[in-house]
Amino acid sequence: MRIGGIEAGGTKFVCGYGTTDGTIEHMTSFATGNPYETCQKVIDYFTEHPVDALGIGAFGPVDVKEHSPSYGTILDTPKTAWRQFPLLSTLKQALGLPMKLDTDVNCAALGEARFSTEAENPASLVYITVGTGIGGGAYIENRLIHGLLHPEMGHVTVQRHPHDTYGGCCPIHHDCLEGLASGPAIEERYHTLAQMLPEDHPAWSLHAYYLGQMAANLLLTLSPERIILGGGVMKQPAMLPLILNETEKRLHGYLQLPKPLNEIITKPSFDGLSGLMGAIALGTDALQAQGAAQ
Repeated sequence: MRIGGIEAGGTKFVCGYGTTDGTIEHMTSFATGNPYETCQKVIDYFTEHPVDALGIGAFGPVDVKEHSPSYGTILDTPKTAWRQFPLLSTLKQALGLPMKLDTDVNCAALGEARFSTEAENPASLVYITVGTGIGGGAYIENRLIHGLLHPEMGHVTVQRHPHDTYGGCCPIHHDCLEGLASGPAIEERYHTLAQMLPEDHPAWSLHAYYLGQMAANLLLTLSPERIILGGGVMKQPAMLPLILNETEKRLHGYLQLPKPLNEIITKPSFDGLSGLMGAIALGTDALQAQGAAQ
């Protein structure tokens, strides 16, 4: 049985297929263009590589309510060409497959939870990506969390560092978490790409100041067994230790954690593949749901 997955990001789409145990057998990627050209590339890929079902992890905001008439529609995203684009129904009409859709970060959370080693097997985790933007997906008590819409963890308000005068780069909120701690915030502050900054640059401790607040708040509100920090900014080796230190300061010994903080807040297990693996898991769920309904 072959299950397809799509990681539909704001800058690139990753398409692939694999097995129900999360093994990826083939994948490709291409830049995110306008909706119709991009969807045609997706359709061409899965026409050439037929699958039994398809899961989609999409950038957002996106309607993730399965019983909503606009389920799978991209909502008022900053990518103006994609606003109100019916992504799921466009692909479903063309490919005629069982499909499910969720956010890209929810899919990454699902991939980490579903395919972690049996010894870990967390019933609850949060996946945060820190890159071009900041987003979060929550998998709590063995299910993905939705609600009115879906979590938008990158847009929470954080306490500003007393020496930080930067206005923030979020076009909506300016100095939310994403506005102060994303990759573009580094570029605007220091006029260079994040990967060009040395490990001892003050940028990393400043950004950890904000990301540590987020991690502490997640532990205090959702109490996940794991918080996984992925994305391009987290590839800097200095970041995780700095975030752990800041989180510890924020918690101030209040939580009696059952294991060390560095076993709770970690990097991803699957080296950038969590999102695609989660999309494949979502496709597996779509196939099972169709079988149960028949």
